[in-house]
Formats: sequence, C-alpha cells, structure tokens
Amino acid sequence: MASSQPGTGVSGLARLRSALPFSSRDWGLLLVAPGMILFSSFMLYPIFYLFYISLTDATFAGSVIGGGAELIGLANYAQLISDPQFRTSMGVTWLFVAVSLVVKVFLAVGIALLLNHVRVAGKRYMRAAVIVPLGFPGIFTITVWRGMFSDARYGVFNTILGRYNEFMSSLSAPQALLFDVPIGFLSGRWEAFFAYVTTEVWLAYPFMVIIIVSALQDVPKSLHEAAMVDGAGALQRFRTVTLPAIKGPVLFASILTAATSFQQFLIPWVFNQGGPSRQNELIIVYGYREAITFNQFGLSAAILIVGIGFVGLFMYAAVRYGGLAEGVGDE
Repeated sequence: MASSQPGTGVSGLARLRSALPFSSRDWGLLLVAPGMILFSSFMLYPIFYLFYISLTDATFAGSVIGGGAELIGLANYAQLISDPQFRTSMGVTWLFVAVSLVVKVFLAVGIALLLNHVRVAGKRYMRAAVIVPLGFPGIFTITVWRGMFSDARYGVFNTILGRYNEFMSSLSAPQALLFDVPIGFLSGRWEAFFAYVTTEVWLAYPFMVIIIVSALQDVPKSLHEAAMVDGAGALQRFRTVTLPAIKGPVLFASILTAATSFQQFLIPWVFNQGGPSRQNELIIVYGYREAITFNQFGLSAAILIVGIGFVGLFMYAAVRYGGLAEGVGDE
C-alpha cells in the first residue's frame, strides 16, 4: 500500500511536521488565534477602555470620546468607598441575589422532581409549558409584571387581595388575616423588592428546571430500586440518592443565575427606576444613573468595573466549582 512506502502517507506527513519549526501546541495556538483576536476586540478592549475611563474625571460624553478627560488615578474608587449610596446599592444587590437564588433553587428542584416523577401524566407537555417564559422577550415579560404589580386598587394583585379580603370577611376571620388594600408594590421599598424578586424568579427558573430535569434523568433507576429494597422512604431516597446526583448541576445553574441576577438592570429600571428614593437601586442601575442622569462618566465606569469584578468571581466559581470547564486540558 502507498501509505507504507517511505516518504509517503502518514509517515511522510509526520516527518514533514517534525521538520517545521512549529510544535503541535504552536499549531493549536495558531488555529485559535483568530477567535482570540475577535474575542479581545469585542470583549477585552471595551473592558480595558472602561477601566481607563474609571481613572479619569470624565463628566460628559465628549470628554470621553474627544479625550478631554484628565487622569486622576483611583480617586473615583476612593469616592465610591465613602459614598453611602454605593453601600446601599451593593447591599440591596447582594440581598436581591441571595433571596432570588434561594427561591429559584427550591422552586426549580420541586418542579423538576414533579416533572420527572413516574406517576405524573403528560410530563412532555408540562415540560414544554415550563419553558414558556424563555420564549418571550425580557422587556415584554417585565412590563407585564409591572402592570400586575400596579399600585392601583384594580391592579391584578391588588384585585386578588381585595377578593381574598372579601372571602375572609364572609368567614368572620380575624382582622389580622386581612390585607390593607391597595398595596403600593412599586412605591414601598420592600414591596418593590418583593416585586423584583418575583419577576426575576419567573424569568430564570425555566433555565434551572431544564438543567435539573436533565440531571435527574441521568440518575440510574437501579439506585432508587436498591434504596427501596433497603427500606428507604421517599425523603431518605432524595437525600441519599437524588441529591448527590444533582448537586453538581444545581451548583452550576445556581452560579450562572446568581451572576445574571447580579447584573439585573431591566427589572428595577422598568418597575420604578430603583426606587423609592434610590433605596432599591441595584449596582448596574446605580452605575447607569451616575452616567446618564448626573454625567459622572468616570465614577460610573468605576462602579461598573467593580460590578465586572464580581461577575468575574462568579465565572471563576463556575469554572472552579461548577464544572463549567470539566474535561478541558485533560489528556
């Protein structure tokens, strides 16, 4: 055969490659270089430029584009440390991330277990219904939820609470079980925060359900059968068989959705622009307002760089603990 002749076929190609001044690793770097250049152009360069702006006293768009801003070092970051609004914004942002994440995890795990249960009929159609929120544009869904949380007496949730009051009154229920309607869902701090979390959970839970359902389908049925033979109940089987099997995917989905929650802008801005009185101003809304409303572009850039830093920590956690890069670099 031709491939066995000297200087031809595979052996000839191997000698040709060995004669070139490039190793296999060098060839690999050359192949990925175009993609890395594009990535740097669209991702890394804007981040570095934003960091440069954060080191200047830029106060309007022209000073950024035309080069009229002067370097002031880390003065913007020092100002952030002493700014009470920055502390308020960071506090409410982390609280928003924590509360919404806990609700999403419990809700998604519960729905996934239901959709994977052998006694539930029509699971295929139910799974299709669960991912419906993913099919609508985010701004559309958020606007609809804003209307549902309207402060008006005849807003959707205020109407429901009004009907609930009427029903409880007909039963002669104690006054403590009634709601003071209408509730200012968008004008009260914690009422608005509750509205933010509810909308965020609605937007994000389908992603977590999809991942957890996929993980549940990979759990061998033989493990559950063996646990049942040993006399384990449903709760014990969940704790000893199901939970260890889905722990990794749940952690992975939790990190990614937490990063998304940290970057949330549309919900607070569309609902009430982070109000009332900037008390619910998440970190991205805070940075946007400083630039657009107060023309503090340098300070705004510093705020967003801090936000990018925390998002980077989320991504590191996803790679380190969530298995995002599992298998990469393995021989």
